[in-house]
Amino acid sequence: MHNTMRNFFYSNALWLSMIIGVVGYKWLHYGSPILPTLIFLMLFFTFCKIDPKDLRLRAWHWAVLAVQIGISIASYYLLLLLTHDVVVAQGLMMCFIMPTATAAPIIAGKLGGSIQNLTTFTLLSNFATAIVVPIFFPLIYQTAGMTFWPAFLLIISRISPLLLGPFVAAWLLRWAYNTYQRYKTKHNPSYPSSSFELPHALAPMPFYLWVGTIIFLMAQLTNSIIADWTSIQLSTIIWLLVGSFIACLIQFFAGKYIGWRLPAATKGHEYEEVLLNPNTPRDMPTISSITAGQAFGQKNTTLGVWMAQTYLNPLSALGAAAYIIWQNIFNSAQLSRAAHGKRI
Repeated sequence: MHNTMRNFFYSNALWLSMIIGVVGYKWLHYGSPILPTLIFLMLFFTFCKIDPKDLRLRAWHWAVLAVQIGISIASYYLLLLLTHDVVVAQGLMMCFIMPTATAAPIIAGKLGGSIQNLTTFTLLSNFATAIVVPIFFPLIYQTAGMTFWPAFLLIISRISPLLLGPFVAAWLLRWAYNTYQRYKTKHNPSYPSSSFELPHALAPMPFYLWVGTIIFLMAQLTNSIIADWTSIQLSTIIWLLVGSFIACLIQFFAGKYIGWRLPAATKGHEYEEVLLNPNTPRDMPTISSITAGQAFGQKNTTLGVWMAQTYLNPLSALGAAAYIIWQNIFNSAQLSRAAHGKRI
C-alpha cells in the first residue's frame, strides 16, 4: 500500500503540486519569498552529483546556446510587432530564454542520450542565463521605474548568485571533502578513502524541493491572475497557450537537428557512456540529436516562472507555466515511444 501511494505521488507530482498551488493560492502565495531559497537548494543538490572533471564542451553546446539566445531576443521584438501585446511578447520570450532543466539529463539518459554531455550544457545554460537576463530584461521592462543600470545591477545581484552560487557551493563542498580524504589517507594509509557522494537519504531532495517550488509558484501566479483578471484579454491567453506549444516544438526539434549535424566525437567519456548503456544507440549523431533536443527543449520552468513574476509583467509568467504542460506531454510521448524502440 505504501509503495503504491509513493509511486502514485511520484507519477503525478507535477499535476498534484499545480492543483494544490491553484486551490490554496489565498494562503500559499504568502510563501513566495522562500522561492529563491528553494530554487538555490534544488540546484545545489543537483550539482552535488556532478564531478567537474567529467565536464566536456562540444560544438553543439555553443550552437544550441547561440540559437537559444538569438531566438529569445528576436521572438520578443517579432511578437511585439505582431501582437502589440507586451505580456504575449514577454511570456513567449520566456519560453526560449529559460535555462535547461536540471532533470533533463535524467530524461536524456532514458531516451538514449548522453548524460554527461547534457549535464555540461545545463551548467553552461545557467551561466549564460545569469549574464543575458540582467542585460536584456531592463531593456524590455522598467522595474519599479528604474533606468537600465540600476535595474541591471539589481537583477544581476539576485540572478547570478541564484544560478552560479549552487555550483560554486557544490564544487567547494566536493573539493573540501576530497581534500580531507587525501589528508587522512596520507597520514593513515589504512584509512578507507572514498570520493565525494551525496548521502543516499538526500538523493530525492531535488525532487521534493521541485514539488514545493511548483506549489508556491502556482499560488503566486494564480494570485497575480486573480488580482489582474479584469485587465487580461482572452486573445492574450490564447496567444500564450498556443505560442508556448509552438515554442516547445521548435526547441525540441531544432535541438535534435543541431545535435545531428554537430555530433560529439566517437571517443572519450561520451563514447564510454554509450558502450555501458544498453539502451543507447550506437551512432553518435543519433545520441547527440537526442541530447541536444533535451538540452534545447526541456526547460527549468520553475526558474522561468519566478523570473517572469519578479522582473517582468507578472502575467507573462503564464507563458512559462503553459510550457510546463507542453514539455511534460512531449517528454511523456518520447518516453512512451522509446519504450517500444521508437523515437520522435
